[in-house]
Amino acid sequence: MLAPPRQPVLAQRESTHAAPRPAATFYNLPVPEPRANPKTTAGAARLPHAPESGWSRRLLGAFHVTGVFWYRFHRWGMHFLPSSLVGVAVTVFTTFFFVCLRRIRAAIAANLEPVLGPCGWWQRQLRIYRTMWVFAWCLSERYERLSTDRSFQIEPEAMEHWAEVAAEGRGVVMVTAHLGGYEVGSMMPAQMERRHVYLVREPEADARAQAFIQSVVTEFTQAQFTMHFESDDPLQGLVLLDALRRGDIVAVQGDRPRGGAKTVNAKLFGRPFALPAGPAALARAADVSLLPAFVFREGRRRYRAVFRPPIRPLRSADRAADLTTAMQRVAADLEWAIRQAPYQWFCFRRLWP
Repeated sequence: MLAPPRQPVLAQRESTHAAPRPAATFYNLPVPEPRANPKTTAGAARLPHAPESGWSRRLLGAFHVTGVFWYRFHRWGMHFLPSSLVGVAVTVFTTFFFVCLRRIRAAIAANLEPVLGPCGWWQRQLRIYRTMWVFAWCLSERYERLSTDRSFQIEPEAMEHWAEVAAEGRGVVMVTAHLGGYEVGSMMPAQMERRHVYLVREPEADARAQAFIQSVVTEFTQAQFTMHFESDDPLQGLVLLDALRRGDIVAVQGDRPRGGAKTVNAKLFGRPFALPAGPAALARAADVSLLPAFVFREGRRRYRAVFRPPIRPLRSADRAADLTTAMQRVAADLEWAIRQAPYQWFCFRRLWP
């Protein structure tokens, strides 16, 4: 199906002075108290798709690639570095991490082989470097967006799919993946229709890094947008369900199951791939649609948000089959998106033997 002509949308910095929403809501962890044990982390359990690590994390602690030091340093750099020098910094640090992160290099190369096919050693290194380079750009521009007044251009595509679910007058579970500028697109519904968006994130591997991200987003908080971290609170699902029934939007990263969470068996590039059951279960319970959405980086502070056809989970007597069917359709859209921009797929743990 051909998408309608693209209509550029220039999104200025979205911060406002509205009071932050209460912290005790679904998937939202309050910032830990100063005495909180830094080793007690929401990501303490092995995250299924967390970056490959080993002795280096134990040795480096906060200075590991997943540690709080790099989060703070990156945000500080994007706040003070002139826009004209961001590209230099991205290239320098991409090269540094490319050399240092051996296990992550191997994971990127292995995950891209089912997408792009086998290749020689030099081509493999180029694939790895391109993925790390694009990731560095997306991450840097995230901090630019959160910490500066620089403008961003977000170009929507296939808006007829958004219009279809918007016309229902119900809530929507917007499903995205760790691909491109996934956090950029999550705020689009708040901008387009002033509908409240709840962004659900997986926990960070480092509790201090998670607290830092929470504090940065709190500074940036706007009245129509709230970011949450997944937790084991049994009441959280009820809170999100209530939000959907009010007509709000829940944006979830549907490509990574949380450690210990229920999963469904799906296929990605013809290989087994476990997906979280939560997005489909939530949509089914609320009787709303899943709307796959992917945000591709197109250039400097320029992104393209693509909506895919909505998915309404079945509500038959076989709940497990209903969830599996819905999430397999999500997997098909995820595969489509990865094929569009394979170097914007940010999965840093090896998925298949």
